[in-house]
Amino acid sequence: MAYAITQTCCNDASCVSVCPVNCIHPTPDEPGFGSTDMLYVDPKTCIDCGACADACPVDAIFPVDRLRGADTIYARLNREYYETTPTSNEWGAPHFPRSLPASVGTLRVAIVGTGPAAAYTAQALLRDTGAELTMLDRLPIAGGLLRSGVAPDHQSTKKIGDGFSWLYRHPRLSLHMNVEVGRDITHEELAAHHHAVIYAVGAAADRELDVDGAGLPGSMSATSFVAWYNAHPDAADVEVDLSAERAVVVGNGNVALDVARILLSDPERLATTDIADHALRRLRGSEVREVVLLARRGPEHAAFTTPEFLAMREIPGVELVVQDGPEARAAFAAAEPGGKVALLADLPLADLDREAPPADGKRLVFAFGTEPVAVRGDDRVASVRVRDSRGEGAITTGLLIRAIGYRSSPIAGLPFDGTTSTVPNESGRVLAEAGEPLPGTYVVGWAKRGPSGGIGTNRGCAGETVGALLDDAAAGRLAAPAETGFDRLVRTRAPKSVGSRGMLAIDKAERDRGDREGRPRVKFATTAELLGAANRLFGR
Repeated sequence: MAYAITQTCCNDASCVSVCPVNCIHPTPDEPGFGSTDMLYVDPKTCIDCGACADACPVDAIFPVDRLRGADTIYARLNREYYETTPTSNEWGAPHFPRSLPASVGTLRVAIVGTGPAAAYTAQALLRDTGAELTMLDRLPIAGGLLRSGVAPDHQSTKKIGDGFSWLYRHPRLSLHMNVEVGRDITHEELAAHHHAVIYAVGAAADRELDVDGAGLPGSMSATSFVAWYNAHPDAADVEVDLSAERAVVVGNGNVALDVARILLSDPERLATTDIADHALRRLRGSEVREVVLLARRGPEHAAFTTPEFLAMREIPGVELVVQDGPEARAAFAAAEPGGKVALLADLPLADLDREAPPADGKRLVFAFGTEPVAVRGDDRVASVRVRDSRGEGAITTGLLIRAIGYRSSPIAGLPFDGTTSTVPNESGRVLAEAGEPLPGTYVVGWAKRGPSGGIGTNRGCAGETVGALLDDAAAGRLAAPAETGFDRLVRTRAPKSVGSRGMLAIDKAERDRGDREGRPRVKFATTAELLGAANRLFGR
């Protein structure tokens, strides 16, 4: 019986590398890998060996005959992929780990960030070289996007973090948490103490909604909302008013679906996750019963992935509908089997009474071909004025969340391209203004390629950047560190820094709190609480 990949696929291709018959596609060498919603197992070629399931870091692969309930659709999706996509089971050229000439010596590399891109980078360097690593993060706890971006009801996705836990115990890795580059340590100081510096700082800022009234209270970014329900210390003081019966979300990507799912899910279902306690308390008193997703273009341009849509469709007690209109009807009439439009076409069409209170029950409305033109209200959001095929009208709401994309912020000491919101680079090598590589300076993840791709995409991205670094080391293009005593410098500049033992103590304390409540973990929501958990290890 063949295996099938299901909703929690992280696309890091661990399964591809262990498959003995090359039956999992697209592979990292194939054009569709960077844009695919997920990976797929060829049911005709699969030999049922289970190697892919053993290697999967998020437990997303199962024998087809073991799929139950909502997961049974993935047997069909895996099969349909191979019916519509030309693939080959022939092997390409083998890839071997890089090695460095003995004359290079021991590299000292700094990695700024501890999210997935940083972790994949550290993993590659520790496994394939004898490099000594320094990892820094401005927060006291590691994880980046895995901790503060992945929705709390996607616990299987967060399992990929367990595969990185060995990094922070590795004898060749020094961890400096609660240390911010640009505030406590400069780029120049990092570069003076290391052969190379790799920035893996993500894209933590959000794109603005450029309409009148977008700054009213009750209007917020998905970045802030996600940080709020994930207990990010930056969101400790964020206030979310859930007293309105209808919320409007601008956007229709995976983040927009995450926001809608959290707003509409039964709080008791979320109570078994690692959602922030303050968010859970507020959601238990929420009046929100309807979420309207505004999508400027039609269903054929839907930005969410198929697995995220299917997860949304299975939320108990929530009806999914598509706002009736010519865009939706035309797209559904032309829908091809197996695509996202065909999935949407299975939903009922409904008229949205923009100004009336929502109907009884909970529902999610996909409003395609609809864009916001203004936000109205006296002292806070009262309605969102929109334009669609029927003209302009106002949707009554008390909560507007924009989920229209992330962007990177400039990094002190590095060039920045405001148009692409990335650090200019070539294969990870940071480029100076003249277009020449900035010696010993690299970038990985969203700061390198923009906010695109899932967690697993960072594995290949990290491999490319590490490959560029090793090429430069072998060619003698990396200058030897001019300074020593980096640990001492950090202690002087950031006396509240947290090392590996302190960070692991925070992690253990959160997991212990979770064990007492039957949850994966109970997060500390402020920097002071996180530092307190680390300090208790040392009796402070």
